[in-house]
Amino acid sequence: MSVIPDSIRIGNGAGFWGDNLDAPIRLAELGALDFLTLEYLAELTLSILAHQRRLDPESGYVGDFPATVLRLIPILKAQPNLRIVTNAGGLNPAACAREVARHLTAAGMGGEKVAWVSGDDLMPRLAELRSAGERFRHFDSGEALGFFETAASAEGGTRESQGGVVSANVYLGAAPICEALDRGARIVITGRVADASLTLGPAMHAFRWGWKDWDKLAAASAAGHLIECGAQVTGGLLSRWQTVPDYAHIGYPIAILDSKGGCRITKPEGTGGVVSRETVTEQLLYEIGDPARYHTPDVTLDFTDAEVTEIGPDLVEITGVKGVPPPATLKVSCAYSNGFSAKGDLVVSGRDAAGKAKATGEMILDRVDQAGFPLRRKYMEVLGSGATLPGVETGAGDLKEVVLRISVWDKDKKAVERFCREISPVITSGPPGISGYAGSRPKARPMLSYWPTVVERDHVRPVVYVRGAEDLAE
Repeated sequence: MSVIPDSIRIGNGAGFWGDNLDAPIRLAELGALDFLTLEYLAELTLSILAHQRRLDPESGYVGDFPATVLRLIPILKAQPNLRIVTNAGGLNPAACAREVARHLTAAGMGGEKVAWVSGDDLMPRLAELRSAGERFRHFDSGEALGFFETAASAEGGTRESQGGVVSANVYLGAAPICEALDRGARIVITGRVADASLTLGPAMHAFRWGWKDWDKLAAASAAGHLIECGAQVTGGLLSRWQTVPDYAHIGYPIAILDSKGGCRITKPEGTGGVVSRETVTEQLLYEIGDPARYHTPDVTLDFTDAEVTEIGPDLVEITGVKGVPPPATLKVSCAYSNGFSAKGDLVVSGRDAAGKAKATGEMILDRVDQAGFPLRRKYMEVLGSGATLPGVETGAGDLKEVVLRISVWDKDKKAVERFCREISPVITSGPPGISGYAGSRPKARPMLSYWPTVVERDHVRPVVYVRGAEDLAE
């Protein structure tokens, strides 16, 4: 049996797909890590991956991750105890694992084990789950997700049933990650798991806590919640952003966990950004809803007695987080096809630019109506006049330059395409002072909408696969 360490260091080098490409490399080089996590997925990301998978069944995972592994190979060779845990598998963890295995094998690391976790993708089981009593009711409306019938859409019109659902992924917890690490995996690739579980899984593997040690699970999950968004806890998005040193070289976070359930947050020495009571408190409150009942698949956290204390430069300790059992249901993220959308921008300048922009936008939308295509949803913004800050006084009448942005949606692709064709004509058939039209014409794009719901925990069956990279790459 392996020796239980006193503490471990878990660094998170990505807070979303599109985060800084160099952050995982710098963190692994400088952080003296036991585990590197990379958190890529959001509801929007799953929709993008669903679209990619529809075009190519072998895609559907975060393409940046295998390239990141390729850059990390020298570090993995130099740090043989460093392991990687990520949700980069998206909708296709097996394909992502194969690509990673090919890189490892080509670099002479074919003996390393790569794991992937399946079971979060509920798409093949929707009919089975409906027969078992699942209705996948929407969090807000309570409406049941349609399967073999056509259901009313919240946006108006109708939403196709099973054919319109393009992804349905349940948020798994830390247990499959822990199992993969227990079985010797150097790299663990999951699909949709709860963000905090990426940190809890390594902690459960290292410390051998019981799955009902609720306060310890809560402490490690709190650490996962704090580092899941990358640099947000090291100064990113800080309210007093002017106080953050060297944003250009901001360091990414490290959670230091101990076997007794202690939790501290830091960052690599010599990097930019800051870890303070302020940065940690702002991130602690991020997206938690009820602070007394923050649900994860592994534990329900209670932050109401949490203490956040600076104990050194860029070193903050979090204590007092309590845990109770998790809910009987697990969150599910669904996406379904829902019409088409498009967006067009124009720069408008001159006297009363804001008024001119508004008149131009109304002109464009009126011409779409005249052509026989009354758009079901349309939204016009005059950027620079306070459009994104309702109620804020801007003195719009004094503005000499603004950006007109119009967004539209409709079930009918032809209606959206007509809108796209009505933007350019205002260059010569509208007011003077319009520019910014030199790029390509906007295009009607398929719209995927989000459907948040839950499924009974007992209906979810995660499966862990572990293979040697050399075997997997064949």
